[in-house]
Amino acid sequence: MRRIAQKLKCEPSNITGIVDRLEARGLVERRPAPDDRRVKLAVPTDEGRTVARRLRESLDFAREPLGELTEVERTLLRDLLKRMLGEAPA
Repeated sequence: MRRIAQKLKCEPSNITGIVDRLEARGLVERRPAPDDRRVKLAVPTDEGRTVARRLRESLDFAREPLGELTEVERTLLRDLLKRMLGEAPA
């Protein structure tokens, strides 16, 4: 869960709260990491994977505006967004 927080650039306590709510809905479960039982992994359940797939499918319409951009424009946009997040462009 620490890696999720790093990736989303937020505090680990925020992820803990989110995972708590997802777990209460049966969408994820906490499991001990195989190599370090002190570390907990947030693992999607079958229902969680189904909900995630449906969500991605329902958001396809949101990607349409980007479909109008050329490959060069999409690359430029990606690099600008990465720069805003403090990441090095590809």
